[in-house]
Amino acid sequence: MKDLSARVLNMAQMRGASYADVRVVNRTIQTLGVRDGRVQEMLQQESQGFGVRVIADGAWGFASCSRDDYADVDATLQRALQNARASALTKTRDVQLGPPEANKGVFRSAYKMDPFMVSMSDKINLLLKADSEMRRMKTSKAHLLTRGELIFVREEKTFASSEGAYIQQEIVESGCEIQAQATDEAGEVQTRTYPWGRHQQTRGFEFVLEQQLVENAPRLAQEALMLLTADACPALDATTVILSGNQVALQVHESCGHPIELDRVLKQEASFAGTSFLTLEKLNNFQYGSEIVNLTADATIPGGLGTFGFDDEGVPAQRVEVVRDGRFVGYMTNRELATALKLGRSNGTMRAESWNRLPLIRMTNINLLPGAWTLENLIADTDDGIYFDTNRSWSIDDKRLNFQFGTELAWEIKGGKKTRLLKNPIYTGVTPNFWRGCDAIGDASEWVVWGTPRCGKGQPAQTIRTGHGASPARFRNVKVFSKS
Repeated sequence: MKDLSARVLNMAQMRGASYADVRVVNRTIQTLGVRDGRVQEMLQQESQGFGVRVIADGAWGFASCSRDDYADVDATLQRALQNARASALTKTRDVQLGPPEANKGVFRSAYKMDPFMVSMSDKINLLLKADSEMRRMKTSKAHLLTRGELIFVREEKTFASSEGAYIQQEIVESGCEIQAQATDEAGEVQTRTYPWGRHQQTRGFEFVLEQQLVENAPRLAQEALMLLTADACPALDATTVILSGNQVALQVHESCGHPIELDRVLKQEASFAGTSFLTLEKLNNFQYGSEIVNLTADATIPGGLGTFGFDDEGVPAQRVEVVRDGRFVGYMTNRELATALKLGRSNGTMRAESWNRLPLIRMTNINLLPGAWTLENLIADTDDGIYFDTNRSWSIDDKRLNFQFGTELAWEIKGGKKTRLLKNPIYTGVTPNFWRGCDAIGDASEWVVWGTPRCGKGQPAQTIRTGHGASPARFRNVKVFSKS
């Protein structure tokens, strides 16, 4: 890797680039799946290549290649330089990166059990056992479809720049999901998933074992069946809502994480429901939520799916405040925009899906910091409300303001106790009004760094993994209704 990096960087400078960096990435992804008691998928994919960024004539250029012989390396660099000089013809200003980031280091995510060393039979048997436990709950009055998935990722990445950076990273991820889908003769369909969608962390196989898929499987299937005959969620213009920790995580992702991406704010990246309502004048001047709402962007949390040692510009991982005591105080930045807007050093959020994609500003672990309540106490303190659990659907406008979320199930709360099970529940709101109505947040015992492995952004599209530390939280005066 050193030879390839040195060749690219030396040639880039000789050919007139004022800056250059190269990322060499080797990624292995293993996916295992079962469905209705049968093995459905056993797949392992490997991808290796390198991407080169240059600044020439004051503009960016990028090119990538999956081959590493001298001729291909030289041709790839030449394409990057040509792209930069073509872009320079329409530039509005020269790219400035600020002080050099000549960092050197090695980062490896921590794990106890290398998932690639666990036998395929052990992994498949775990899924089949969980699947069997779900199917055991089947009744004569309903049909039950079941499935399960495991995914494991190993990414080895080397980054080098003309400023003197040289960084090596190895990140291992493990993820899992089981799902039960119940249907009846009338065509009603209800689904329950666990832990939520596909939960994933930068840990080893021990993470999968901790989720206790087999132990939770019967409950999951039983709840799917119960939802077939549950009452529909009532339509209320304003009620108290408690969200499960995993639902808070998605709420944070969509209404807090995406709006603070500075490239969206500046309309440089507007796909996948971009831009953002958090325009520049709001920084340090906008009440985002109630005084108990505190949000961070933290790439240093052990196990977080948005955890790493250095971003794809070679900037060290950091923990930065986003919302402090309800007030908006920070964006996610890169070197160029932090310099242009005089925001100080980049907070290290530039990441690319793979070697053949440009880095973009992406969420790390965007966290709602814990409060002082257990879930049990939250419910006991609520006279009249609805508890929403596990996301089923979501929609949000292009400024990240108006949203609508549906969950797999809900429970009516009366007199501090969960009473009726409710199906097809939906809640809706406007981002700052919703967060200003937050009056209680679960404590550290309820707090989990949930993984969201399918966050999309960019053209061409890039899917990247992010994390969200969250616990259950309560919100006042929320509109709720049921899917028709």
